[in-house]
Amino acid sequence: MELEFLGTGAGAPAKNRNVTSIALKLLDERNSVWLFDAGEATQHQILQTTIKPRKIEKIFITHLHGDHIFGLPGLLSSRSFQGGNGPLTIFGPKGIKNFVKTSLQVSETKLSYTIKFVELDKPGLIFEDSTFKVYFDYLDHRILSVGYRIIEHDYAGELQIDKLKELNVPSGPIYGELKSGKTVQLEDGTKLDGNDFLGKTKKGRIVTILGDTRKTKNSYTLAENADVLVHESTFEKSESRMARNYYHTTSAQAAEIAKKSNVKMLLLTHISARYVGKMAINLQNEARNVFKNTTVVRDFDVINVPFSQKEEVND
Repeated sequence: MELEFLGTGAGAPAKNRNVTSIALKLLDERNSVWLFDAGEATQHQILQTTIKPRKIEKIFITHLHGDHIFGLPGLLSSRSFQGGNGPLTIFGPKGIKNFVKTSLQVSETKLSYTIKFVELDKPGLIFEDSTFKVYFDYLDHRILSVGYRIIEHDYAGELQIDKLKELNVPSGPIYGELKSGKTVQLEDGTKLDGNDFLGKTKKGRIVTILGDTRKTKNSYTLAENADVLVHESTFEKSESRMARNYYHTTSAQAAEIAKKSNVKMLLLTHISARYVGKMAINLQNEARNVFKNTTVVRDFDVINVPFSQKEEVND
Protein backbone atom coordinates (compact mmCIF):
# COMPACT_ATOMS: atom_id res chain seq x y z
CA MET A 1 0.00 0.00 0.00
CA GLU A 2 1.42 3.35 -1.09
CA LEU A 3 0.28 6.96 -1.26
CA GLU A 4 1.44 8.87 -4.34
CA PHE A 5 0.84 12.62 -4.33
CA LEU A 6 -0.14 13.88 -7.77
CA GLY A 7 -0.76 17.41 -6.56
CA THR A 8 0.02 19.09 -3.25
CA GLY A 9 -0.88 22.73 -3.84
CA ALA A 10 -3.81 24.86 -2.69
CA GLY A 11 -6.21 26.91 -4.78
CA ALA A 12 -4.40 27.24 -8.10
CA PRO A 13 -1.52 25.45 -9.84
CA ALA A 14 1.97 26.76 -9.06
CA LYS A 15 5.34 26.09 -10.69
CA ASN A 16 6.32 23.49 -8.13
CA ARG A 17 2.93 22.21 -6.97
CA ASN A 18 -0.13 21.18 -8.92
CA VAL A 19 -3.54 21.27 -7.26
CA THR A 20 -4.82 18.45 -5.10
CA SER A 21 -4.93 14.80 -6.05
CA ILE A 22 -3.77 11.74 -4.13
CA ALA A 23 -3.49 8.17 -5.35
CA LEU A 24 -3.82 5.33 -2.85
CA LYS A 25 -2.05 2.52 -4.68
CA LEU A 26 -3.45 -0.87 -3.67
CA LEU A 27 -1.67 -2.95 -6.29
CA ASP A 28 -0.63 -5.76 -3.96
CA GLU A 29 -3.85 -5.68 -1.97
CA ARG A 30 -6.41 -5.58 -4.84
CA ASN A 31 -4.53 -4.68 -8.06
CA SER A 32 -6.19 -1.28 -8.22
CA VAL A 33 -5.77 2.41 -7.47
CA TRP A 34 -8.11 4.67 -5.50
CA LEU A 35 -7.95 8.39 -6.26
CA PHE A 36 -8.74 11.09 -3.72
CA ASP A 37 -9.69 14.35 -5.43
CA ALA A 38 -8.77 15.26 -8.99
CA GLY A 39 -7.68 18.85 -9.39
CA GLU A 40 -6.95 20.41 -12.76
CA ALA A 41 -4.36 18.49 -14.85
CA THR A 42 -4.47 15.38 -12.68
CA GLN A 43 -4.23 13.25 -15.84
CA HIS A 44 -1.10 15.19 -16.86
CA GLN A 45 0.45 14.44 -13.48
CA ILE A 46 -0.40 10.76 -13.87
CA LEU A 47 1.66 10.71 -17.08
CA GLN A 48 4.75 11.35 -14.95
CA THR A 49 4.06 8.23 -12.87
CA THR A 50 3.62 4.50 -13.38
CA ILE A 51 -0.10 4.72 -12.55
CA LYS A 52 -2.38 3.25 -15.21
CA PRO A 53 -5.75 5.05 -15.40
CA ARG A 54 -7.51 1.77 -16.20
CA LYS A 55 -6.57 0.55 -12.71
CA ILE A 56 -8.39 3.45 -11.04
CA GLU A 57 -11.55 1.77 -9.74
CA LYS A 58 -12.75 4.34 -7.20
CA ILE A 59 -12.52 8.12 -6.91
CA PHE A 60 -13.29 9.83 -3.60
CA ILE A 61 -14.01 13.57 -3.77
CA THR A 62 -13.69 15.56 -0.55
CA HIS A 63 -15.52 18.69 -1.71
CA LEU A 64 -16.60 20.51 -4.85
CA HIS A 65 -14.12 23.39 -5.01
CA GLY A 66 -12.47 23.58 -8.41
CA ASP A 67 -8.97 22.77 -7.22
CA HIS A 68 -10.30 19.35 -6.20
CA ILE A 69 -12.57 18.44 -9.15
CA PHE A 70 -11.64 20.32 -12.34
CA GLY A 71 -9.41 17.44 -13.46
CA LEU A 72 -12.22 14.89 -13.42
CA PRO A 73 -13.73 15.30 -16.93
CA GLY A 74 -10.41 14.95 -18.74
CA LEU A 75 -9.30 12.02 -16.62
CA LEU A 76 -12.58 10.17 -17.10
CA SER A 77 -12.43 10.70 -20.85
CA SER A 78 -8.81 9.57 -21.17
CA ARG A 79 -9.53 6.48 -19.10
CA SER A 80 -11.76 5.29 -21.96
CA PHE A 81 -8.98 5.72 -24.51
CA GLN A 82 -6.46 3.86 -22.36
CA GLY A 83 -8.24 0.55 -21.93
CA GLY A 84 -10.25 1.44 -18.86
CA ASN A 85 -13.32 -0.65 -19.55
CA GLY A 86 -13.99 -1.68 -15.97
CA PRO A 87 -16.69 0.11 -13.96
CA LEU A 88 -15.78 3.13 -11.84
CA THR A 89 -17.36 4.39 -8.64
CA ILE A 90 -17.23 8.06 -7.69
CA PHE A 91 -17.97 9.04 -4.09
CA GLY A 92 -18.50 12.65 -3.11
CA PRO A 93 -20.82 15.33 -1.75
CA LYS A 94 -24.16 15.99 -3.40
CA GLY A 95 -23.58 17.71 -6.74
CA ILE A 96 -20.67 15.59 -7.93
CA LYS A 97 -22.95 13.52 -10.16
CA ASN A 98 -24.40 16.64 -11.80
CA PHE A 99 -20.92 18.12 -12.34
CA VAL A 100 -19.57 15.00 -14.04
CA LYS A 101 -22.66 14.27 -16.12
CA THR A 102 -22.97 17.88 -17.30
CA SER A 103 -19.28 18.02 -18.28
CA LEU A 104 -19.54 14.79 -20.28
CA GLN A 105 -22.85 15.74 -21.86
CA VAL A 106 -21.79 19.22 -22.99
CA SER A 107 -18.55 17.86 -24.46
CA GLU A 108 -20.43 14.92 -26.02
CA THR A 109 -17.99 12.53 -24.36
CA LYS A 110 -18.84 8.84 -24.65
CA LEU A 111 -17.27 6.51 -22.09
CA SER A 112 -16.44 2.84 -22.61
CA TYR A 113 -17.38 2.04 -19.02
CA THR A 114 -20.12 2.74 -16.50
CA ILE A 115 -19.87 5.17 -13.58
CA LYS A 116 -21.68 4.56 -10.33
CA PHE A 117 -22.17 7.68 -8.22
CA VAL A 118 -22.42 7.56 -4.44
CA GLU A 119 -23.43 10.99 -3.17
CA LEU A 120 -22.70 11.17 0.52
CA ASP A 121 -25.47 11.73 3.01
CA LYS A 122 -25.41 10.08 6.42
CA PRO A 123 -21.89 9.85 7.92
CA GLY A 124 -20.59 6.36 8.47
CA LEU A 125 -19.73 3.29 6.40
CA ILE A 126 -19.94 3.85 2.63
CA PHE A 127 -17.99 0.88 1.29
CA GLU A 128 -16.97 -2.57 2.47
CA ASP A 129 -15.68 -5.72 0.84
CA SER A 130 -13.35 -8.56 1.84
CA THR A 131 -10.29 -6.28 2.01
CA PHE A 132 -11.33 -2.77 3.06
CA LYS A 133 -13.91 -0.58 4.77
CA VAL A 134 -14.31 3.14 4.06
CA TYR A 135 -16.05 5.62 6.34
CA PHE A 136 -16.70 9.32 5.91
CA ASP A 137 -17.68 12.23 8.13
CA TYR A 138 -18.25 15.95 7.66
CA LEU A 139 -15.56 18.56 8.24
CA ASP A 140 -15.74 22.35 8.65
CA HIS A 141 -15.09 24.24 5.42
CA ARG A 142 -16.74 27.09 3.50
CA ILE A 143 -18.67 24.53 1.49
CA LEU A 144 -19.54 20.96 2.46
CA SER A 145 -16.28 19.03 2.85
CA VAL A 146 -15.64 15.51 4.09
CA GLY A 147 -12.86 13.28 5.32
CA TYR A 148 -12.36 9.59 4.59
CA ARG A 149 -11.13 6.81 6.87
CA ILE A 150 -9.89 3.72 5.03
CA ILE A 151 -9.55 0.59 7.17
CA GLU A 152 -7.81 -2.51 5.86
CA HIS A 153 -9.15 -5.80 7.19
CA ASP A 154 -6.78 -7.81 9.36
CA TYR A 155 -4.71 -10.49 7.66
CA ALA A 156 -5.23 -14.08 8.70
CA GLY A 157 -2.21 -15.71 10.31
CA GLU A 158 0.22 -17.71 8.17
CA LEU A 159 -0.18 -21.47 8.06
CA GLN A 160 2.57 -23.05 10.16
CA ILE A 161 3.84 -25.59 7.66
CA ASP A 162 6.64 -26.87 9.91
CA LYS A 163 4.18 -27.99 12.57
CA LEU A 164 2.17 -29.87 9.96
CA LYS A 165 5.27 -31.57 8.59
CA GLU A 166 6.21 -32.71 12.09
CA LEU A 167 2.85 -34.47 12.22
CA ASN A 168 3.44 -35.95 8.73
CA VAL A 169 0.40 -34.17 7.34
CA PRO A 170 0.59 -34.51 3.54
CA SER A 171 0.61 -31.29 1.52
CA GLY A 172 -2.23 -30.60 -0.87
CA PRO A 173 -5.85 -29.39 -0.58
CA ILE A 174 -5.85 -30.23 3.11
CA TYR A 175 -3.45 -27.32 3.72
CA GLY A 176 -5.97 -24.95 2.18
CA GLU A 177 -8.73 -26.20 4.44
CA LEU A 178 -6.55 -25.78 7.51
CA LYS A 179 -5.52 -22.32 6.33
CA SER A 180 -9.18 -21.31 6.31
CA GLY A 181 -9.54 -22.50 9.91
CA LYS A 182 -11.53 -25.64 9.17
CA THR A 183 -11.27 -28.89 11.10
CA VAL A 184 -10.11 -31.80 8.92
CA GLN A 185 -9.83 -35.52 9.51
CA LEU A 186 -6.79 -37.47 8.34
CA GLU A 187 -6.91 -40.99 6.92
CA ASP A 188 -5.92 -42.43 10.31
CA GLY A 189 -8.87 -40.68 11.95
CA THR A 190 -6.87 -37.88 13.55
CA LYS A 191 -8.75 -34.58 13.62
CA LEU A 192 -6.88 -31.31 13.20
CA ASP A 193 -8.28 -27.88 13.96
CA GLY A 194 -6.92 -25.36 11.46
CA ASN A 195 -6.85 -22.63 14.09
CA ASP A 196 -4.19 -24.60 15.95
CA PHE A 197 -1.83 -24.21 12.99
CA LEU A 198 -2.24 -20.53 12.23
CA GLY A 199 0.12 -17.78 13.34
CA LYS A 200 -1.01 -14.50 14.85
CA THR A 201 -3.37 -12.29 12.85
CA LYS A 202 -1.67 -9.28 11.26
CA LYS A 203 -3.35 -5.95 11.98
CA GLY A 204 -4.64 -4.13 8.90
CA ARG A 205 -3.63 -0.54 8.25
CA ILE A 206 -5.67 2.64 8.62
CA VAL A 207 -5.31 5.66 6.32
CA THR A 208 -7.18 8.92 6.92
CA ILE A 209 -7.44 11.52 4.16
CA LEU A 210 -9.17 14.78 5.04
CA GLY A 211 -10.51 17.48 2.77
CA ASP A 212 -10.12 21.21 3.37
CA THR A 213 -11.21 22.10 6.88
CA ARG A 214 -10.82 24.10 10.01
CA LYS A 215 -9.78 22.10 13.04
CA THR A 216 -12.89 20.21 14.08
CA LYS A 217 -13.77 17.34 16.42
CA ASN A 218 -14.57 15.05 13.48
CA SER A 219 -10.95 15.30 12.36
CA TYR A 220 -9.92 13.61 15.59
CA THR A 221 -12.37 10.74 15.27
CA LEU A 222 -11.53 10.12 11.62
CA ALA A 223 -7.81 10.11 12.44
CA GLU A 224 -7.93 7.98 15.60
CA ASN A 225 -5.06 5.44 15.65
CA ALA A 226 -4.42 5.91 11.92
CA ASP A 227 -1.16 4.64 10.50
CA VAL A 228 -1.13 7.67 8.18
CA LEU A 229 -3.04 10.95 8.38
CA VAL A 230 -3.08 13.18 5.29
CA HIS A 231 -4.04 16.68 6.38
CA GLU A 232 -4.12 20.08 4.75
CA SER A 233 -1.59 22.72 5.82
CA THR A 234 -2.63 25.91 4.05
CA PHE A 235 -1.26 28.31 6.65
CA GLU A 236 1.60 28.58 9.13
CA LYS A 237 1.13 28.85 12.88
CA SER A 238 1.28 32.66 13.03
CA GLU A 239 -1.67 32.88 10.65
CA SER A 240 -4.14 30.87 12.70
CA ARG A 241 -6.71 33.68 12.60
CA MET A 242 -6.50 33.81 8.81
CA ALA A 243 -6.74 30.04 8.67
CA ARG A 244 -9.98 30.18 10.65
CA ASN A 245 -11.40 33.02 8.55
CA TYR A 246 -10.75 31.05 5.36
CA TYR A 247 -11.86 27.71 6.82
CA HIS A 248 -8.43 26.12 6.71
CA THR A 249 -5.86 24.66 9.11
CA THR A 250 -2.33 25.55 10.17
CA SER A 251 0.50 23.04 10.20
CA ALA A 252 0.63 23.17 14.02
CA GLN A 253 -3.11 22.48 14.30
CA ALA A 254 -2.78 19.46 12.01
CA ALA A 255 0.08 18.20 14.17
CA GLU A 256 -2.02 18.61 17.30
CA ILE A 257 -4.74 16.45 15.72
CA ALA A 258 -2.15 13.80 14.81
CA LYS A 259 -0.71 13.78 18.33
CA LYS A 260 -4.00 13.60 20.19
CA SER A 261 -5.41 10.99 17.80
CA ASN A 262 -2.42 8.65 18.27
CA VAL A 263 -1.50 8.81 14.58
CA LYS A 264 1.71 7.08 13.46
CA MET A 265 2.61 9.40 10.55
CA LEU A 266 1.39 12.86 9.48
CA LEU A 267 1.64 14.00 5.84
CA LEU A 268 0.92 17.67 5.19
CA THR A 269 -0.44 18.73 1.80
CA HIS A 270 -2.56 21.51 0.22
CA ILE A 271 0.31 23.96 0.60
CA SER A 272 -0.23 27.60 -0.37
CA ALA A 273 1.92 28.76 -3.32
CA ARG A 274 3.56 31.39 -1.15
CA TYR A 275 5.27 28.71 0.94
CA VAL A 276 8.33 27.78 -1.09
CA GLY A 277 11.86 26.82 -0.11
CA LYS A 278 12.62 27.71 3.51
CA MET A 279 9.02 28.75 4.16
CA ALA A 280 7.78 25.25 3.31
CA ILE A 281 10.45 23.80 5.58
CA ASN A 282 9.22 26.12 8.33
CA LEU A 283 5.72 24.64 8.00
CA GLN A 284 7.23 21.22 8.53
CA ASN A 285 9.34 22.33 11.49
CA GLU A 286 6.37 23.98 13.19
CA ALA A 287 4.43 20.75 12.91
CA ARG A 288 7.38 18.64 14.07
CA ASN A 289 7.62 20.71 17.24
CA VAL A 290 4.22 19.23 18.10
CA PHE A 291 4.32 15.87 16.30
CA LYS A 292 7.74 14.60 15.29
CA ASN A 293 6.83 12.17 12.50
CA THR A 294 5.57 14.85 10.12
CA THR A 295 6.45 15.46 6.47
CA VAL A 296 5.38 18.23 4.09
CA VAL A 297 4.90 16.25 0.89
CA ARG A 298 5.73 17.37 -2.62
CA ASP A 299 4.27 16.47 -5.99
CA PHE A 300 5.18 12.88 -6.95
CA ASP A 301 6.29 11.88 -3.47
CA VAL A 302 5.52 8.20 -2.88
CA ILE A 303 4.97 7.20 0.74
CA ASN A 304 4.81 3.57 1.81
CA VAL A 305 2.10 2.87 4.36
CA PRO A 306 3.86 0.50 6.77
CA PHE A 307 2.30 -2.07 9.00
CA SER A 308 2.34 -1.06 12.63
CA GLN A 309 5.31 -2.32 14.63
CA LYS A 310 2.67 -4.07 16.75
CA GLU A 311 1.57 -6.13 13.80
CA GLU A 312 0.02 -9.01 15.66
CA VAL A 313 -3.47 -9.11 17.09
CA ASN A 314 -3.97 -11.22 20.17
CA ASP A 315 -7.02 -13.44 20.33
